[in-house]
Amino acid sequence: MRKLFSFLLACLLLFPMLPAVAESAPVISVVATIYPQYDFVRAVAGDTGTVALTMLLKPGAEMHTYEPTPQDMIAIRNADLFIYVGGESDAWVTDILASMPDSDVKALSLTGMVTTLTEEHVEGMDVSAEPQASPSATETDLDEHVWTSPVNAIVMVNAICSEMSAINPDAADAYRANADAYTAKLQALDDAFRAVVASGKRTELIFGDRFPMRYFAHEYGLSYYAAFPGCSAQTEPSAQTVAFLIDKVRQDQVPLILYPELSTHTIADAISDETGVPTHIFYACHNLTADDFAQGKTYVDFMTDNLETLKLALN
Repeated sequence: MRKLFSFLLACLLLFPMLPAVAESAPVISVVATIYPQYDFVRAVAGDTGTVALTMLLKPGAEMHTYEPTPQDMIAIRNADLFIYVGGESDAWVTDILASMPDSDVKALSLTGMVTTLTEEHVEGMDVSAEPQASPSATETDLDEHVWTSPVNAIVMVNAICSEMSAINPDAADAYRANADAYTAKLQALDDAFRAVVASGKRTELIFGDRFPMRYFAHEYGLSYYAAFPGCSAQTEPSAQTVAFLIDKVRQDQVPLILYPELSTHTIADAISDETGVPTHIFYACHNLTADDFAQGKTYVDFMTDNLETLKLALN
């Protein structure tokens, strides 16, 4: 018994201890517009039981066409922390925040945390319905998909942790420990992506759809061709765009045609039918299916899937 007691004591001493959360720590209300910041908050909160978290965009819905309901507005007004993206699709946020000057909600935008990039109109894209479009490669509006770079995600997790800690200092140590554990996973992903790109035979991606991965491509030095820019409202490309992408796949011997989550992937399928090259999902993590949400899938889970897909796409 004495040996057993000594063994158990040694295990306890070696086991990493998480910071305790004071029993008096309040429960704070956090509202996130879409999945990425929802997942980051969930990771920072961990199992502390100190965060009531709400995601406004329903699983399976399209972020670019989201409009807040009266219930959403009430949730924002009553929140301690409201986290939104900060691009054109969030234009409604300014009016809502201006309409509640007496609210104590702290508002935090993802685009305000990192260096932003503008959307690109690369060769072959169908930009006929885009404002001020031209046939040449041009840059137009802000690209909102800032979270698609794991490096940006690390910055966002730390910023969210700081805000949550300021609102709920009794849980600050636990939030920081959780944030550190999550950012370590993000850093490992970043290292792995760099290794895959460095060892790849090519640096080109073909998306048979919108291209919401501008920040990802920029971070890892990847080039790309796609049917539309990331925030395009278009769904039907011109015959010229489809023909261009088919020719690109053939000429550059691209091994995989990609499309983002929640896509109908009809364009990718059409290119695949003509070229015989398979298609595969590449997660932008802007939203997830109801099943994935119910299973508790994380940003790290989706990006880990992307890591394996990238190995195929670059070789």
